[in-house]
Amino acid sequence: MRRLIFFFFCFVPVLSYAQTEQDALMMGERQLCAAATISYNSWTNYWEGTFKRDNENMGRVSTRSAVLMVNYGITPKLNVLAAVPYVRTQASEGTLAGMDGVQDLSLFVKWKPWEWQGGHETISVFAVGGLATPSSRYNIDLLPMSIGLGSRVLSGRVIADVQVKQFTATLSAAYLHRSNVEIDRTAYYTDRLINSREVDMPNATNFQLRAGYRTPRLIAEAVVDNMTTLGGFDIRRNDMPFVSNRMNSTKVGVEGKYYLARHPALGFHAGAWHTLAGRNIGQATGGMAGMSYILDFTTNTIKD
Repeated sequence: MRRLIFFFFCFVPVLSYAQTEQDALMMGERQLCAAATISYNSWTNYWEGTFKRDNENMGRVSTRSAVLMVNYGITPKLNVLAAVPYVRTQASEGTLAGMDGVQDLSLFVKWKPWEWQGGHETISVFAVGGLATPSSRYNIDLLPMSIGLGSRVLSGRVIADVQVKQFTATLSAAYLHRSNVEIDRTAYYTDRLINSREVDMPNATNFQLRAGYRTPRLIAEAVVDNMTTLGGFDIRRNDMPFVSNRMNSTKVGVEGKYYLARHPALGFHAGAWHTLAGRNIGQATGGMAGMSYILDFTTNTIKD
């Protein structure tokens, strides 16, 4: 039987783009940030449960994506964000064809209810609510070539940020509630036979720590990200992965953002990450790059 493994490309990547629902950045009132990002990640080894294996039959499994994102500042303490990715998967060996398509539309409301400043120190607290929903009917039952899980995700996140002069530390925690999904067959096997098209999807938690250097023009951060599935089951020995598998991961990475001095509305961002540990996922390494532009509607002109 084929040695297959599910890749994790859903919810929140370890490293993101422009201002996101995971960081401690906010847009000003009536400012709109538009960003575009491309990313690539791949793996050849994976965890089947907790047992690490080589992906001999499929070679290198890779995921390419292009993401469009907008972030609008209703007030300096209330932002609305939206993002949609186009995803393409590919395997270097074997007979399974890759897939491509528009994945899940994400909408977030980000609120900063409390901030304290004293001397060179600033402490801020954020609350984020979000919804991600499939924007197309992609096939979720052919992992790892599927471009997503096809589940609607409601999320809530709390962020605490401490800045001392230019040095920062940001800790966040999120809970992700996932809706059940349907597959195109009338029965399937998890740890038992289930005669139904409907698949119970486990919920998940996400914890993230960022630490680094932040100025109005330059941001450089190291990131540690942990995703834990609350339930699910392990891939059976030598079997295909399934949409409701338990999928845990711990990743580390770096991220940088730079805004031009002469054109501060224009910014560039890049990052890289690596999976240190996991369960029922591939040991992926990846990178991203992109750019953003800020439109300032307070003066009816482009911020420049």
